[in-house]
Amino acid sequence: MNIYIYDSFLNQKKYERILAQIETRVTDLGLNGKIVRLNVMNNINEVINRETKNKVKTIIAVGNDQTVNKIVNAMIDCQVPLGIIPLGKENNNIAQALGIDFEEAACETLSARRITKIDIGLANNSCFLLQAAIVNQGTTLEISQNYSIEIANKGEVQIINLLSPNINLPLKTSINPQDGFLELFIKTQSTKNLFNQVLGHSIIQIKKVLIKNTKFPIILDNVISISAPAEISLFKQKLNIIVGRGRNF
Repeated sequence: MNIYIYDSFLNQKKYERILAQIETRVTDLGLNGKIVRLNVMNNINEVINRETKNKVKTIIAVGNDQTVNKIVNAMIDCQVPLGIIPLGKENNNIAQALGIDFEEAACETLSARRITKIDIGLANNSCFLLQAAIVNQGTTLEISQNYSIEIANKGEVQIINLLSPNINLPLKTSINPQDGFLELFIKTQSTKNLFNQVLGHSIIQIKKVLIKNTKFPIILDNVISISAPAEISLFKQKLNIIVGRGRNF
């Protein structure tokens, strides 16, 4: 059985039409299943725990990056494959990185059922798929007991697991969310004038890093904020996830 988890923001009337179209398409493809609508009365962890006891074939996140993030955090020890139906092109970087098209077109990806395993990033007790990011100002990175980095220049630190479409990395840099490593990307503005901007940057492949900052939070998947200090690493298990042909790895 498929479980479609609709995020709470989809309870707005303006989404009724597109949800009806999606429901018609999944029925045409033989992918119909149970719909669970999140609201203030139900808890995502309780929903996942309850539904995974019933021989679930696939859990499908219907919504955006925030929807995917909270469902991944709720099904962290679950080996049921995750599918995604993203609504709208904004705030759906995870789906784009996985090669999943929007709305009705995403149903075709579900039907093709290309399942792969990808790494899950972990920041203390919170999971992420794309990245953990924090501003450079006041940030210290402890990569080992004998190796730490303090960044003075303005910019951003990104610990990348899955490459978001809006991140520009140096040429010939590849990100593989299946290799058991994270990429530490330190982006700084080294030169600036009225006509152009030259960026300095460094990329280091890591297994674990401790981020310290007393003023600024760490942002996970561009949607969740947690306080530093935080240890960033990979979860012991990988996530089974349905991907599209156009994925970036």
